[in-house]
Amino acid sequence: MRFAVVRSSAPGCEPNCPEWISAEGTIEAGTPALFRRLLKTLGGRQLPVVVNSPGGNVDAAIQLGRMIRKNKLDIAVGTTEFSGCSPDMKNCRDDDSKAAPYLGIAYDSGAMCNSACPLMFSGGMRRVVGEWAFLGVHQITTTYHREKLLYRTTYRIVNGKKKVISTKIVSRKNAGSYKTYEMSKAVEKRLSGYLREMGVEQGVLDVMKATPATDIRQIEPEDMLEMKLVTSLDTLDLLTGKTICQRSPVPANCRETPTDGNAKPAEVATVEVKPTSPQSVEAAPSFKPEQEMRFVLVRGSNPLCNPDCPEWISAEGTIAAGTPDRLRELLDTAGGRRLPVVVNSPGGDVQGALAAGRLIRERGLDVAVARTAFLDCDPGAPGCIDNGLHAGLTIDAGAECDAACAVMIAGGARRLVGANAHFRVHSMGMEEKVRAYLDEMAVGSGLFAAMQSAQYASHRELSQDELQKFGLTTGRQSVDALTGATICRSSPKPDNCRVLPSANAEAEAPAKL
Repeated sequence: MRFAVVRSSAPGCEPNCPEWISAEGTIEAGTPALFRRLLKTLGGRQLPVVVNSPGGNVDAAIQLGRMIRKNKLDIAVGTTEFSGCSPDMKNCRDDDSKAAPYLGIAYDSGAMCNSACPLMFSGGMRRVVGEWAFLGVHQITTTYHREKLLYRTTYRIVNGKKKVISTKIVSRKNAGSYKTYEMSKAVEKRLSGYLREMGVEQGVLDVMKATPATDIRQIEPEDMLEMKLVTSLDTLDLLTGKTICQRSPVPANCRETPTDGNAKPAEVATVEVKPTSPQSVEAAPSFKPEQEMRFVLVRGSNPLCNPDCPEWISAEGTIAAGTPDRLRELLDTAGGRRLPVVVNSPGGDVQGALAAGRLIRERGLDVAVARTAFLDCDPGAPGCIDNGLHAGLTIDAGAECDAACAVMIAGGARRLVGANAHFRVHSMGMEEKVRAYLDEMAVGSGLFAAMQSAQYASHRELSQDELQKFGLTTGRQSVDALTGATICRSSPKPDNCRVLPSANAEAEAPAKL
């Protein structure tokens, strides 16, 4: 697990923006020391912790929970998308900015706190798990390591009896290890005492004991509230939303940057600004507008789905003339499987969008507007090995589908645009072809009229109600209806679900609690 102090880069929050501690990754034995080191740099400031973790070491998780409670910090399950520099980038920031917070946006969509992580989470003063985040528990796995020790004992005979003077270990050898998958009475007593100390009901412990170590039991929001594991049913925005610093009194994690002429201007995330409706863009897209659309096969990485997880095609970037050919090439490698297409695009070539949309309809594919957050490595990044299937999560917050992208989306069998995604249209060329295409796809004439009502230099953002009224979307669901961690348990099972061979499934499952 790595920790980083983050300041919101949401447009419109400056000069007074919320800040938080991003905590992401597996909890190891040395994690509490890293957290303690970061807290010392804050000088007593109380910043909420935004955690995204598959779990890890139980003792370390309990230590973290106690440190969070001692420092009276709030906590939420969420993931941070960094704007510009991120903690994983080397030599990204100059010496002048190394002491400043990173910039980013916190999302709860697809974030997790599983296994040992809920023990850390229990330490928060206010504890929040949003509707689209996951908190899961299971039985403890205890690993015992055997050692073969060789001693040298020195003794002497006193009054006919042997008296030991000293005993010294002269060698140690590994004698193997074994695991147990049931909670011992001693461990149960310790965890019970810790949860009681944190004001959390024992029902959490009961669910842990009842869930096999090879599985994850997601606790529902209402149950978490009843168990006092969460303090409210609020979302992550309660602690990191861009408007919280306008409250009175101002939350402790808000900090105003200097605005006098001698002060160095605050670093702000770069966001491409386009004329639009009063609704604001929450985050910059994860690709550069000039980057041509790429297609990547992705498998859901949430532990709740293993070994049967959803897969999809990530389509991100600008639509070009060659986009349909690249999509066809990828579909051919998928062996005829019907995988949904998750699109995040600023638009592009109209002719390419028409051809891509027809290909999607021809193959009977579903589509959704959302971003894919890659958990192994970003495809195309230096050092990223493309093995044909990347691990990731889908997030509709901050995703966009602009201009010609609407034409591509219209080809989907099912077409979904979540409440947090942005869908913008404007007038474009090839009016007669676009009108005929939308009619062919059974999309109402209202969408074409909305396109023509906005001049090319401007954009009109469409609401969920408008999209459904025009017949562009087939429902009000978000991308989770196609890629959510639990969809493979439904009957009939979706076509994009697949059980990996047992060796791979075991490798992808959390190795620890």
